[in-house]
Amino acid sequence: MERGNACVVSWLVKRSFTLTGHRTSIALETEFWLVLEQLANAQGSSLAKLVIEIDAERSADRPLASSLRVHALNASR
Repeated sequence: MERGNACVVSWLVKRSFTLTGHRTSIALETEFWLVLEQLANAQGSSLAKLVIEIDAERSADRPLASSLRVHALNASR
């Protein structure tokens, strides 16, 4: 993706989790994974448990990746 003369590269990192008995993969930018890991650590929890909690709280019409990004963004404010 290009912005002006600068080229912005955003790398997605894919991670797999078991949610409600099914394996699923989620691809997010590294920066979002870092924030989510920090949140989990601050809660004394695992990243997997945090993802499960966010998945359980999201509305059916919002993709999980979007819910994770919004959660990380809101926590960073």
